[in-house]
Amino acid sequence: EAKFELRACGNWNFEMSVPDYMQCAEDHQTLLVVVQPVGIVSEENFFRIYKRICSVSQISVRDSQRVLYIRYRHHYPPENNEWGDFQTHRKVVGLITITDCFSAKDWPQTFEKFHVQKEIYGSTLYDSRLFVFGLQGDIAEQPRTDVAFYPSYEDCETVEKRIEDFIESLFIVLESKRLDRATDKSGDKIPLLCVPFEKKDFVGLDTDSRHYKKRCQGRMRKHVGDLCLQAGMLQDSLVHYHMSVELLRSVNDFLWLGAALEGLCSASVIYHYPGGTGGKNGARRFQGSSLPAEAANRHRPGAQEVLIDPGALTTNGINPDTSAEIGRAKNCLSPEDIIDKYKEAISYYSKYKNAGVIELEACVKAVRVLAIQKRSMEASEFLQNAVYINLRQLSEEEKIQRYSILSELYELIGFHRKSAFFKRVAAMQCVAPSIAEPGWRACYKLLLETLPGYSLSLDPKDFNRGTHRGWAAVQMRLLHELVYASRRMGNPALSVRHLSFLLQTMLDFLSDQEKKDVTQSLENYTSKCPGTMEPITLPGGLTLPPVPFTKLPIVRRVKLLNLPASLQPHKMKNLLGQNVSTKSPFIYSPIIAHSRGEERNKKIDFQWVQGDVCEVQLMVYNPMPFELRVENMGLLTSGVEFESLPAALSLPAESGLYPVTLVGVPQTTGTITVNGYHTTVFGVFSDCLLDSLPGVKTGGSTVEVIPALPRLQISTPLPRSAHSLQPSSGDEISTNVSVQLYNGETQQVIIKLENIGMEPLEKLEVSSKILTTKEKLYGDFLSWKLEETLAQLPLQPGKVATLTISIRVKLDFSCQENLLQDLSDDGISVSGFPLSSPFRQVVRPRVESKPVNPPESSRAGDFSHVK
Repeated sequence: EAKFELRACGNWNFEMSVPDYMQCAEDHQTLLVVVQPVGIVSEENFFRIYKRICSVSQISVRDSQRVLYIRYRHHYPPENNEWGDFQTHRKVVGLITITDCFSAKDWPQTFEKFHVQKEIYGSTLYDSRLFVFGLQGDIAEQPRTDVAFYPSYEDCETVEKRIEDFIESLFIVLESKRLDRATDKSGDKIPLLCVPFEKKDFVGLDTDSRHYKKRCQGRMRKHVGDLCLQAGMLQDSLVHYHMSVELLRSVNDFLWLGAALEGLCSASVIYHYPGGTGGKNGARRFQGSSLPAEAANRHRPGAQEVLIDPGALTTNGINPDTSAEIGRAKNCLSPEDIIDKYKEAISYYSKYKNAGVIELEACVKAVRVLAIQKRSMEASEFLQNAVYINLRQLSEEEKIQRYSILSELYELIGFHRKSAFFKRVAAMQCVAPSIAEPGWRACYKLLLETLPGYSLSLDPKDFNRGTHRGWAAVQMRLLHELVYASRRMGNPALSVRHLSFLLQTMLDFLSDQEKKDVTQSLENYTSKCPGTMEPITLPGGLTLPPVPFTKLPIVRRVKLLNLPASLQPHKMKNLLGQNVSTKSPFIYSPIIAHSRGEERNKKIDFQWVQGDVCEVQLMVYNPMPFELRVENMGLLTSGVEFESLPAALSLPAESGLYPVTLVGVPQTTGTITVNGYHTTVFGVFSDCLLDSLPGVKTGGSTVEVIPALPRLQISTPLPRSAHSLQPSSGDEISTNVSVQLYNGETQQVIIKLENIGMEPLEKLEVSSKILTTKEKLYGDFLSWKLEETLAQLPLQPGKVATLTISIRVKLDFSCQENLLQDLSDDGISVSGFPLSSPFRQVVRPRVESKPVNPPESSRAGDFSHVK
């Protein structure tokens, strides 16, 4: 905090103002080349050529094993170029300009613009080139070294070859400067290299003092180390950096001592990690010479013969002959020492408030090295320092870039939540109040990228798999921000989807007031754009899955109900009374499947009938602190065409288990599976599948639908019996009617048969059954003739047929005396509904067991009146 306060005051004109957050240690060995348009050049054409230029990024120096690396930029602040003496990789040494010119008269003006552009970086340039597109004729045919003419952006095959020649010329200048400055010229004064803000401090100093000379020597040694590193001479650079460190440390020249230490670190990193530390974009692996053989062998005037000693770099960055590495190993830092020296260098930089950018970039480089070493905690310390380095007043765009890069670096070292935090800060920066046109799309995109860091997925299925992961409070805040950003983007469907997701997944963490607020907001959104079950695809390719409201209401049990007894189908029986379909053999298995999925999908032992209303009972409860209105609730099925009859229900606040019956009509036959249910709650339509409902009990969800059956209603003019004489066995429907007759009397009863179904009635069977006991045996009471009835078949829907049944009482009363008392007590009942069920006479068995010997005469007396 103290450092932050200190940096906040003062803003120097000499400060290097624009940090390069992509900097890595191996950038110290590159030559910086700026590629810029001159005049008006379309962005598409410029970047087409820029991409081809960038493809020539490393060149094998001819007649040697050295490799030259180039770093291209299409924009580079001139004030950063002023720091080229401090670290030579910051110096623009090459300029390539691209321009359109279609007529000879425009050429002088175009060439003048090229010279103006060169003057911007003039003090540091080694060489420059102008690529002209569109100009043909005499001017284009004149041979020139610094200008290349091409008819069009399509017809320019030699661009890469021109760049290779250009890099060769850069190397020649670089090598001459290195040799010139590395030579010890006794008697000559070594100039004092300075950074821009130092120049005023050295006015009037005694240039003859030993202290001053050591400062000059130390800085120049450091500078030569930089040149050696750029020229591919790693061992030489290490030696020069070590000498520089000793000289600068002796005179307390801290800023340049930091630079010498950082140079030492960079050279050591290049030695230890030849694959690079910059990740995919920054990795530099040697790909062989980019120079054709003829170019390598062609003699160039003024070229220096370069002698490479055995310790020089090979093409892969490490010499295979380890014996030659003894000298280098002594100068090269170990991986642990690299970090210690980075810390020391950064501590020296922090003494100078105008070196904020240098300090920041050094932190970033150290983090990339630590990431490769998998030392995350130490890397986080460097990043924490970088966060508090205060630069000049940054623009909003620069702040966004800074926070985004910090986020990427935290991601690199495995600090996912910290990474998400800075990405979220960058997102908020996109819509800062000071921005005239807030970038809500950019904000939304960055917010989406923070989700993994907060253990948040936008797939609701991930929240059905056990315990909740992450901080719910932060996740809710982030989801609220996504809702707001999508609304400001003008995408209400996206707002509804995110708000639905918030309500479904975070319901357990919302307070009662928050539940009311969220549902009210959701209803406001869905009044303009209802929620659907369609996936939403975002411009970046990310697909947001639908969010079914499986918690509004919560379902705890699903049970398929059998049809009412009067509608239940029964298998037809043959004359022997057995089912027509033979039963399969029973096989015992001790293995019992306990899978919840198998339990749900197992077939139920009853059937539904095509065209009849079928019911499914759900036990639900409302977790909300207010009344929950479900506007549209129906069944989801498969396997059979099914007409669901939706229901509307209103559940009291925080109700207990509440039964809800959903109905529908199967339109075709087959096997139907109840997959789930659909609802409309708060304007959001949901398909809730049983497989995605945790903790739901069900006895099975698959049932057979058989073809539609005829339905017959039977009625008689006889009055109903006051009491049931025998309980129903469960597989039949019985009705008890009473008739009062004297012994010997006969009565005809007309039974009305009405087809109340949709199918014609084609078959009718009538049977009667006499109940017998060990002591009582009665004769036939009933008789009928089916011819008249059968003549009315097939009975069409809505039609009525009649059946006449004769009831004749013929009892033998010659048995024991108390038989009549039994008859008087119990009576005899005729059951006749439906006709396919047996008619029964119900009596109670006698207590005593005596043989029945029917005599010839009967004693009717007062007991001849029998029910």
